[in-house]
Amino acid sequence: MTDTIPETRLLKVQVYETAANGNTFEKIIPASTDRPDVKIIIHPEEKYQIITGFGGSFTEASAYLMNQLGKTNRKKILEAYFGEDGACYSLTRTHINSCDFSLSNYSYAPVEGDINLEHFSIDEDKEAIIPMIKEAMAISKDGFKIIASPWTAPPWMKDNKLWVGGKLLPEYFDTWALFFSKYIDAYKAEEIDIWGITVENEPLGNGNNWESMHYTAEEMTQFVQDHLGPTLEKHGKSKVKILGYDQNREHLKEWVDVMFKNGATSKYFDGTAIHWYASTYEVFPEALQYAHQKAPDKYLIQTEACVDAEIPKWKDDAWYWSKEATDWGWDWAPENEKYLHSKYVPVYRYARDIIGCLNNWVDGWVDWNMVLDKKGGPNWFENWCVAPVIVDPEKDEVYFTPLYHTLKHFSKFIRPGAVRIGFENSDDSLLVTAAKNPDDSIAVVLLNQDPKMKNITLFLNERSVTISINSKAIQTVMIAK
Repeated sequence: MTDTIPETRLLKVQVYETAANGNTFEKIIPASTDRPDVKIIIHPEEKYQIITGFGGSFTEASAYLMNQLGKTNRKKILEAYFGEDGACYSLTRTHINSCDFSLSNYSYAPVEGDINLEHFSIDEDKEAIIPMIKEAMAISKDGFKIIASPWTAPPWMKDNKLWVGGKLLPEYFDTWALFFSKYIDAYKAEEIDIWGITVENEPLGNGNNWESMHYTAEEMTQFVQDHLGPTLEKHGKSKVKILGYDQNREHLKEWVDVMFKNGATSKYFDGTAIHWYASTYEVFPEALQYAHQKAPDKYLIQTEACVDAEIPKWKDDAWYWSKEATDWGWDWAPENEKYLHSKYVPVYRYARDIIGCLNNWVDGWVDWNMVLDKKGGPNWFENWCVAPVIVDPEKDEVYFTPLYHTLKHFSKFIRPGAVRIGFENSDDSLLVTAAKNPDDSIAVVLLNQDPKMKNITLFLNERSVTISINSKAIQTVMIAK
């Protein structure tokens, strides 16, 4: 005969689950079993990083597609991402000048030799990107932060005079720094605040395929130290966050060593931005831990991730739960790195990466395109990818993939200002993270990749509750204050 837990010792929770069995953010009733498989103990006194937020990116591709939809579906998507009943996105990203997910190449400073940027204009963004951002702002109750990233300076500022590759010419260092200030002012004039910038998207390049501009760690640090930082400071923009690097984690150590070498090099850097494309399963925890230890008071934000090199599967939830996806490295990675690019389950990759990032000091996590079409574009380079929301503009149809619900499990319940907290977990195959929100509620996110259901007893301050998580499922357990 087993002892029953007195009502006063029961932990009151709300449980939400998305699973391969068809559950999409379903509310789950706590289990009544007295034979739990797993024990998790929450330690709110163990405090780690403060959370900046979660979200996705405003690209020209996404904004263009939104303009092709009817008003009902346009609002449905924005409510799903930013509304109180939706994912409540709190951290977003957009591109400065064009990127691969633009309809064409463009710059806000197209006039060659315009060193004072007298012809600077963001008119290109006023048709799609800016209206999408402003509509999202109107829907969002708590608001959201925006990180802006350039893929390249205008070709006339570069040594190769091309959109792709090359480096910024020294005679244009100050002009390019002024470009950031002009961009922030232009968006401010549209009543949009830019919270932060990255210095360059993927400074190591992208194989010379689409817009890019190359820096070494030393070159970027020197540009920020001597030009970008002082320019923004001079123009009253010292509160705008500057994030360095902005590429894959396998090179993170060498970059933070240079960026945060001393007080002079790190003065204007507010943090580091990273991407996930170095592997389909490896989180690189040692690199993340090292980056935090190198600059413990700086931001460490994942600014881009997506299912790349795939055409979206339309209204086929099962594919997103199956081990069928491959990334760029499946075909193109060097032989000695092929093992990092194995086939993967899209839902698992997202959930594993976010949990792994949170458990290794990352404070923000941003997805790539919010909306793409059935082809995985539009994209001028035809670099097709998958987004959490897929649309068919010709038929005015919308498909919320399981990736949308996966992201929602984090963004809706772990709010800006939350603190990641400690836990003990008796089952290494069950992935767990936990955070305490500013309102004192606690969010525990679980990922069960196993083919069987698990019963879990969750303990907090001498109270407990037993819950069941289905096989192949992600769950958020909310513990009220």
